[in-house]
Amino acid sequence: MKEKILMQPSVGRIVHYQSHGTPGGEYKSEPRAAIITGVVDETTVHLCVLNPTGQFFNLDVKHGDGPGRWSWPPRV
Repeated sequence: MKEKILMQPSVGRIVHYQSHGTPGGEYKSEPRAAIITGVVDETTVHLCVLNPTGQFFNLDVKHGDGPGRWSWPPRV
């Protein structure tokens, strides 16, 4: 069953991408800022992920919690 999200993703929106970290634990999994560069459907997007040392592009990223997923930033 497909997960239903309240807000619809659109190109140019800022989201969080949860990084994978490294298997040995040198780098932890942590949220990174990302810009939606394309929308596949309401839960799958293409991202430009912004890291302190550069950026990378990630296609077909699913919405949700955990490494390799995107989510809406919390309201502060």
